[in-house]
Amino acid sequence: MSSDAKAAVFVKSEDFQGTRIRGPDFNIPHELDALLKSYETIGFQANGLARAMELINKMRNWRLSDEPVNPDSQTEELDPSVRANTKCSIFLGYTSNLVSSGLREIIRFLVQNNYVSCLVTTAGGIEEDLIKCLGPTFVTPNGEFNLDGAGLRRRGLNRIGNLLVPNDNYCKFEDWVVPILDKMVEEQEGEEKVKWTPSKVIERLGNEIDDEESILYWAAKNKIPVFCPALTDGSLGDMMYFHTYKTETPLSVDIVGDIRRLNDLSIKSKKAGMIILGGGVCKHQIANSMLFRNGADYSVYINTGQEFDGSDSGARPDEAVSWGKIKIDGESVKIYADATLVFPLVVAGTFGKDHWAAQKKAEEAKAQA
Repeated sequence: MSSDAKAAVFVKSEDFQGTRIRGPDFNIPHELDALLKSYETIGFQANGLARAMELINKMRNWRLSDEPVNPDSQTEELDPSVRANTKCSIFLGYTSNLVSSGLREIIRFLVQNNYVSCLVTTAGGIEEDLIKCLGPTFVTPNGEFNLDGAGLRRRGLNRIGNLLVPNDNYCKFEDWVVPILDKMVEEQEGEEKVKWTPSKVIERLGNEIDDEESILYWAAKNKIPVFCPALTDGSLGDMMYFHTYKTETPLSVDIVGDIRRLNDLSIKSKKAGMIILGGGVCKHQIANSMLFRNGADYSVYINTGQEFDGSDSGARPDEAVSWGKIKIDGESVKIYADATLVFPLVVAGTFGKDHWAAQKKAEEAKAQA
């Protein structure tokens, strides 16, 4: 080999120092925490998962007392106890298919235990939660995606990826929701003159559903707002459409009231973090609300979207920085993966880990009392 060719092949390395790639050694038994810790040095999307857990823990643990005191702050913000109890607001967004999936139970856990400040989702993210209280969703045989659509149609089965939802579930939903819509119209036209917004409609449905398996049940109980800018884009919209032919006065829903409520929540947050599963409306609605506070402090995206087509769904966090939706000095990560694969691990390594530790501590204290 000539000296020139050899020099081209064997370019002399700089003296690089960094984190060494190493995967978990399964010759040694691994508990969940140790396995998740090993993701930091596996590489590729595993590193993204480890970074997501790091950022979510920063969201969870931040307190205003961590920041230097601003003498120009309002009086209450100078109170040490107020500062110690002022937390980062966590905005959780997710697409409807994830509620159709088993991630519904994980989202419910986060809401049930007041671990998030608000939810933003699509119409299916509302109705699928309620419909599951009325009838089950099933996985296809062997988890297959390629069932014949025409055959399923004749059988009255609706396919969501490799999930199946019987048509009867939507009939049960209609029977359940229409009387509530009747009452809401009465309240809209009666002495109370209730002005419905999507989040108020959702809260009402959460108060009406008597099922602790429901995300919306716990959101209503814990006063966690649920925003859905595209509330009519699904079965609930169908029910509202049918309802207009059954009542002299249709239900009126004000979307402007909700954009004010969501943006105000963002503006008033001393620190703000985004956790967004999937893309579309729920992703952009949260990110756009961050614009009014000059960007989110922490951002975690989990989706399979690519940026080559210019879609917001596929955009990396750096694009949001250019718009002012993530702070210039904010911390962010995108995991390129199906959320059903990685979100259970992310929650297990963050919210779940500390929740279970607190439960164990409480049980030990009770046993000793």
